[in-house]
Amino acid sequence: MRGAVASFRQLRGVACLHRGYASDTITATLFPGDGIGPEIAEAAKKIFEAAEAPIAWEEQYVGEAVDPRTNSFVSRENLDSVLTHRIGLKGPMATPIGKGHRSLNLTLRKELQLFANVRPCFSIPGYKTRYDNVNIVTIRENTEGEYSGLEHEVVKGVVESLKVITRAASTRVAEYAFKYAQDNHRSTVTAIHKANIMKMADGLFIKCCREVSEKYPDIKYSEMIVDNACMQLVKEPTQFDVLVMPNLYGDIISDLCAGLIGGLGLTPSGNIGLGGLALMEAVHGTAPDIAGKDLANPTALLLSGVMMLRHLGIAGPAENIQNAVLGTIAEGKYRTGDLGGRSTCSDFTKAIIDKLD
Repeated sequence: MRGAVASFRQLRGVACLHRGYASDTITATLFPGDGIGPEIAEAAKKIFEAAEAPIAWEEQYVGEAVDPRTNSFVSRENLDSVLTHRIGLKGPMATPIGKGHRSLNLTLRKELQLFANVRPCFSIPGYKTRYDNVNIVTIRENTEGEYSGLEHEVVKGVVESLKVITRAASTRVAEYAFKYAQDNHRSTVTAIHKANIMKMADGLFIKCCREVSEKYPDIKYSEMIVDNACMQLVKEPTQFDVLVMPNLYGDIISDLCAGLIGGLGLTPSGNIGLGGLALMEAVHGTAPDIAGKDLANPTALLLSGVMMLRHLGIAGPAENIQNAVLGTIAEGKYRTGDLGGRSTCSDFTKAIIDKLD
């Protein structure tokens, strides 16, 4: 299994949009988010500026009322900002409890056609967990499955929720997974499924994966039933490389993999759309209990920002920020409470800035 530091160099996850990047400033949409979101977004902005990353942020805030154009608190203007700039970074968001509107994250993924969620999970040098040398990338189909949003009450007390699997979406995410493996020098793609029970729906998904695998003879292809995959991940995670799966399984397994390396606070994530559009995000919660107390850990958002920079072809600042983040955690002097330390978010941010080249 590859070393963790080398693995973090593969946080790009997609072909770069700006291979010819020189020094032009690129405008990116920034959703600070809720709870601790504004604090970690501020940390990211300071570190990006100190690293001379050529990013200008257009900040977008989700509304307090449902936008009838989107049936969500995510407004049409929020969506248009991402569509205009084709790149964005998002802090954690909480969907208010209520009826008649969609989840904020679901709205973004569906409306922007962010068809693949890419989450690299790598052991971080110097931060010991129960597992060593974890080096897994989960690739989740992001637009359908059980999250199609098609539910209704058949009769009182009986709710029907529809799982939708299509050839088009399954083939698209499989193509992405194999291309990702090829571009990032990975050897194996494993399709996760439950086709032994859902013979038609998951059967179609793995059929599409098999068809795509034939185009990539240099990449080993395997399949695993989702319950066995969960067991195998906690027994011996180093046996896995790239995992591709339908929406619900990906939601569960990507969080499981994050737990192997220390939690969602350390895990970057990217949502990839058509034509290179991408929205990177911190996928942890909003942590309202510590919001405003300068205690949050910005690592997940920072490493998602590294993914964003690599997506844009801005390799120098991406490498610089990544090394400074990992170096600060490895040193152990400045760690936030979730990492076993006592540092504030501000202290952690300053320590990272001090480690920048």
